[in-house]
Amino acid sequence: MANYEYVGIDKKGKSVKGHREADGIKSLRLILRANGIFATKIKETHVGYSAPDSAKTGLQREVNFKRYFERINVETIALATRQLATLLQSGVPMIESLRALVEQVDNEALKRILSQVRADVNEGLSLADAMAKHKCFTNVYVNMVRAGESSGALELVLERLADFTEGQSRLQSKVLGALTYPLVMMVVAFVLVLILMTTVVPKITALFASAKVQLPFMTRMLIAVSSFLASYWWLVIILIILACWGIARAVKTPRGRAWWDKTKLKVPVFGPILQMVSIARFSRTLATLLSGGVPLLNTLQIVRNVVSNDALEKAIDDVREAVREGEDIAGPLKRSGQFPPMVTHMIAVGEKTGQLEDMLSRIANAYETRVETRVSMLTSLLEPMMILFMGVTIGGIVGAIMVPIMQMSTLVK
Repeated sequence: MANYEYVGIDKKGKSVKGHREADGIKSLRLILRANGIFATKIKETHVGYSAPDSAKTGLQREVNFKRYFERINVETIALATRQLATLLQSGVPMIESLRALVEQVDNEALKRILSQVRADVNEGLSLADAMAKHKCFTNVYVNMVRAGESSGALELVLERLADFTEGQSRLQSKVLGALTYPLVMMVVAFVLVLILMTTVVPKITALFASAKVQLPFMTRMLIAVSSFLASYWWLVIILIILACWGIARAVKTPRGRAWWDKTKLKVPVFGPILQMVSIARFSRTLATLLSGGVPLLNTLQIVRNVVSNDALEKAIDDVREAVREGEDIAGPLKRSGQFPPMVTHMIAVGEKTGQLEDMLSRIANAYETRVETRVSMLTSLLEPMMILFMGVTIGGIVGAIMVPIMQMSTLVK
């Protein structure tokens, strides 16, 4: 339910004002009229404000700062979706199901959004249109709900949608976990080397200034790099920030994004994983939308925005145009060269046998399993590789310092 401020006239003709929760403006007018108040002005309160205590009167509100730190993650959406499907399957009417869902949800941000969705549905909007007003419900989610409402199988669609959302969340978490680990290790190694080169190394190498020994090439390079970093470390940081900013700007352009997406797929080790993730996401989303009753052309347009890769998006655009002209799906996918033969062959078989959704689900399962296997292998290999890299780097620095010290100790003897 939403919170409203109202101004009105009671039975005695006196002006009254207050604050009350209701399913919508029409519902609030009926409630006030039953209490003998004729509302002259009604305004929905700001989402960030909480209702006043019962002892307060008027339009007093207090800011709820907690909402600024609240996030609605995918797992929360999936859980709420499954709960709504269960309520509807139990025969609970939509409005009452949404009311119960609002009471069950723990996330305050989602609770407010669901209250607004319930108010909109109570005023005549469809569930899909009410959800489309909020960014937490993706394009895939809204279209699936709309297809479920139009086909009369909303409960089944919500169950599939919950499974789909949870699966995509698990897959994304595993991939991000595998990519985050080496990135964190690289940052730690960079910071550690920077500290050594700017603080420790200059103090030790200062001993070599008065020594009349020929320093090894590695030591001389270490002293040069250390002197540069000690004097211009701020310049290095600025250049790194500018480089990251420039790359981010370039990637946002159509040509830059096309180059970046194509390059990502060619990166050793990580490229094949990213390609498998995109294919699994493509297959799973396409199967879920088709099984939910979404038309094929609309499904392809939605799936295009899910793969998040320019090369695959262009391939799907070609498929959509080919389907519009009467072709099947497998042919254009094969001509694009972006999908492995196994994928196009299974899709072709699915189209011929009338089991396209089942084939797409099998493709998604196969590629999600391969991604999990690759990620597990990658995670087990990255840790020793990064430790070896850091050991070699720090060992090289220590060696460059110790060799001239040993030479000096020999001369002293």
